[in-house]
Amino acid sequence: MEFIWIVILMVIDQVSKFVIAGNPAKFSNLEIIPGFFYLTYVKNTGAAWSMLAGQRTLLSLIAAIAIIAMTLALKKMRKKKNRLASAALVLMIAGAAGNLADRLMFGYVRDFLHFYPFGYDFPVFNFADMCLCVGVGLLILSTILEKDEEEENDAEDEDAEEEEEPLLPKRDLTPGTKVIEPEVIEPKKDRTGVD
Repeated sequence: MEFIWIVILMVIDQVSKFVIAGNPAKFSNLEIIPGFFYLTYVKNTGAAWSMLAGQRTLLSLIAAIAIIAMTLALKKMRKKKNRLASAALVLMIAGAAGNLADRLMFGYVRDFLHFYPFGYDFPVFNFADMCLCVGVGLLILSTILEKDEEEENDAEDEDAEEEEEPLLPKRDLTPGTKVIEPEVIEPKKDRTGVD
């Protein structure tokens, strides 16, 4: 099922890029929400925020290795039945594969989502980038929840161990050890001599 979702997300990514790249004049700076959201078609030869611009081979190799590693991790998460981590990895694989497809076909990644949050000109990105970011966020959340669950289980195990401990201290029964019995204290008699 995960493979189907990866394909669906990749298709959404590639179709959205095809539509925008098919009419670059229209989508050079199309205002959707004034002062906040625009469709701005750009060709990104680098990674996020155009880092490593022009390093097509290196970026493609990194993406391919990351996709293989994430696919192996996805198989592990399926065995553990960790749905949140599996969903995160599906998103991340689809995002990495969508941008890798662009690099291999065109030599650049087609970006077009352009936001100005609080007046800041945020770098232009695409649907694949959104999949990657949401996937990373979900993976972090999954890790935190899994850690909290492990801590709860450890605390429950410690509580169970405490309940099982005997009320009396354990005796050392090695040969030659003298066992000292606890002293029995008799209640004091009343001064009148009557109990």
